[in-house]
Amino acid sequence: MARIAVIGAGMGAMAAAARLAVAGHQVTVYERSRTYGGSLGRYAHEGFAFDTGPTLLHLPAVYRDLFVKTGKEPLERCVEMTQVDPASRHLFADGTVLSLPNASRAGVVTALDGALGSGAGAAWGAFLDRARDAWDRSRRPLLEEPLRPDWQVLGRDPYPALRQRRLLRPARQAATVAEIGARELANPRLAALLDGYALSYGLDPAHAPAAAALLPYMEETFGSWYVSGGMRALARAVYERCLARRVEFVFGAEVAGVVEKDGRAAGVELADGTVAEAGQVVLGARPWPGLVPGQEPWRDGDVPVAPRPGQGLVPGRFLVLLSLRGARPADAVHRTLVHPGDGAAERAAVFGGRTAERPTVTVLRPDDPSTRPDGAHEAVTLTATVAPHGPVDWTEPAVRERYADVLIETAAAAVPGIRERLLHAEVRTPAETAADTGAEGGAVPAPALAGADGAYLHAANLTRLPGLYAVGGWSHPGGGLAHAGMSGALVAGLIVEGDGFRGSQ
Repeated sequence: MARIAVIGAGMGAMAAAARLAVAGHQVTVYERSRTYGGSLGRYAHEGFAFDTGPTLLHLPAVYRDLFVKTGKEPLERCVEMTQVDPASRHLFADGTVLSLPNASRAGVVTALDGALGSGAGAAWGAFLDRARDAWDRSRRPLLEEPLRPDWQVLGRDPYPALRQRRLLRPARQAATVAEIGARELANPRLAALLDGYALSYGLDPAHAPAAAALLPYMEETFGSWYVSGGMRALARAVYERCLARRVEFVFGAEVAGVVEKDGRAAGVELADGTVAEAGQVVLGARPWPGLVPGQEPWRDGDVPVAPRPGQGLVPGRFLVLLSLRGARPADAVHRTLVHPGDGAAERAAVFGGRTAERPTVTVLRPDDPSTRPDGAHEAVTLTATVAPHGPVDWTEPAVRERYADVLIETAAAAVPGIRERLLHAEVRTPAETAADTGAEGGAVPAPALAGADGAYLHAANLTRLPGLYAVGGWSHPGGGLAHAGMSGALVAGLIVEGDGFRGSQ
């Protein structure tokens, strides 16, 4: 039995901790804040409650596997999950309304033909077929295996883009999300739909590789799930599973660095100077300068660790949490996306370090009694992808108020009379995300993607310092709840089975 120190109590870190404890290790988690869950926060105000991080779960099989491998109670006994249907509603600037059913390929094709015209469904269906090929080719190395030592092979894009012949000019293929929209989908509203998927994950469609097509494929194939009580309930369930496996948590314990002894990780040093010895250390946070004094466990050129030229800034999220008078209408949709008329202008602003005048706004209206004081009120969350704190000063009151007003004005298309119903509005920006999670600028990591010469990969789980491992959104396989859960499984496998572990079969 080894003593293992885990830095951070995010979802990936807790997933690793529970698995390691089941394997017989003595695990202690050191968390700088006063609670667990990382980005899965919860805000409450006068009977209203809101998620402040991810709001829907995709690939729930990742957490089903975690609960099966760490105890007798399956996931569904610990949390109540329901599929959101429709999965999403889309309001376009030209007045078009599109509702996409949950996990129904035929239903999506029919909905697209009905809203966008005959042929739109077939075009999107053919695109999803190609996205499925990309998923099949990259699923294991991107989700189910540690980042391979020859990670450069993942620099090739697995998406089988259509080869378009041109008279007297070389044939061309889509290499980015934006090019798929322009060359393969053709319909500008289909292109906006695809761009919206990329932007929701913090990816710039103009630069994100075509392999990002697997993100809408993943959502539309495996569905979108809501956890009753919000995603904080999922975090609590994982935390309680850790406690049941005798994982120890130390909250309010900021780690200053990793202790190195005889060429390997030997524990952690806390900000107050306390040293906690350990046989292995698991880092569940973004690496910072001086993490290991005198060493750089990750080096650019060895594994990707930061955005590279062309990838731009890593954006964050701007949220407006609305307490509304009046009951939630019976026909209200859980998730509505209001698309701007000029998506290119929005992308240029977000990835250029500015605020977009007309952002894509996601309106969340969960039908969950735990989010409101009674049936005569409704809790609504508005969210937009924005530049991180730094390029934009999200602590400036005038900036916060103006942008909150922009989101509320935009959301009125999805929630008529929203201003007249407003009781209270709480604003959360990348500045709050940075303070809560420690992520620089409040940036939110995107999932790992193949292609673009590896620019969209993340730091390997296995570092150059023996005994030090990386888990969570800033390491392989990247950001997102499902990806964080997979990173926990990968790190646990590397520690229990050794550095030669290549993932579960």
